[in-house]
Amino acid sequence: MSALSPRLSAIVEALPLRSGMRVLEIGGGPGAAARAVAARIGDGHVLMIDRSARSIALAERNAAAEIAAGRMSVRQSAVEDFALAAGEEPFDLAFAVRVGAFDGRHPEAGRRALRRIADALTPEGRLFIDGGTPLRVLSLPRPRGSERP
Repeated sequence: MSALSPRLSAIVEALPLRSGMRVLEIGGGPGAAARAVAARIGDGHVLMIDRSARSIALAERNAAAEIAAGRMSVRQSAVEDFALAAGEEPFDLAFAVRVGAFDGRHPEAGRRALRRIADALTPEGRLFIDGGTPLRVLSLPRPRGSERP
């Protein structure tokens, strides 16, 4: 398995990761960034989602050790359809690289996706996407039932 590209490495390095975090990667493809995140969050957990069954199968092969250790899991889901599983804890942080729902290519899917991500994050959770230096934070709608002003 190859190392992260310089661009993907810069993105992972820019994420405000800490030990014990729950991280959601959206559109993770073969799982390279998720594996790098899993290595940086100690006893935390990263869930990588992707709409492609082929990408999920590849990530499962590439991240077999991380999955077996319980530091990573994968799930086939389009971001605009994503929801926490029954009993699943919310995520502290989400990130996406080259995901059409967030880069303007699919605006309606983007609106639905932002709601889904807001509902899957803790109240302090943030969504990072590529396109900054190297990341930017997207504003999220208030989660349903939120008491924040």
